[in-house]
Amino acid sequence: MGGQACVLYGAAEFSRDTDLAILASPANFKRLSAALDDLRAYVIAVPPFESKYLRRGLAVHFRCQDPEAAGTRIDVMTKMRGVAPFSRLWARRTSVELPDGTRCEVMGLADLVRAKKTQRDKDWPMVRRLIEAHYFQNREKANPAQVKFWLRELRTAELLIETAERWPLACRAQKAHRPLLRLARPGAETKLLAALNAEEWAERRVDARYWAPLKVELERLRHDRRS
Repeated sequence: MGGQACVLYGAAEFSRDTDLAILASPANFKRLSAALDDLRAYVIAVPPFESKYLRRGLAVHFRCQDPEAAGTRIDVMTKMRGVAPFSRLWARRTSVELPDGTRCEVMGLADLVRAKKTQRDKDWPMVRRLIEAHYFQNREKANPAQVKFWLRELRTAELLIETAERWPLACRAQKAHRPLLRLARPGAETKLLAALNAEEWAERRVDARYWAPLKVELERLRHDRRS
């Protein structure tokens, strides 16, 4: 669900770690624990590897010691701000087959974009690249669901204007959901850019408020660990 997923969607070339969204069930925890044991992975930082922390929205961080994955970091989450429950994420997942035949279950594109809308500076360029990659891969044979996704999520003024001009009826239908589409027209680029920037910073502020109590809990866990 993180950088590796972005690589598989063609929006990145490299990621140093692997982020996983998991179902926090006892049986699944056993499978995950067995996989982590194979990787000789240990918990770094806080919180500890317990389901109660995952269900609150915290991530558990691991470092691998197996020679074939030495130093690789794995981050595990169950709950993310504004993102659907795991059962729906799983139903909407994308299956990708790697060159060696390995099949990877990747968070669906729309859900991945949603998960990447954080307060972190590094995530917003990735959001833009994810949507742009999807746009360029599909615009010549786009279906209505894809056009709707672009109108709701594109973060590049020029491409948003292009999409609005190419599918005007669809754009009109989405204006109630995303008011800045009223600015998706030639000559309004500066205003549209400002509106996109304001939209981004509104998301960042919401994410900061969401994480405020969780950061307090992390600080308490760090203090207890040092004590």
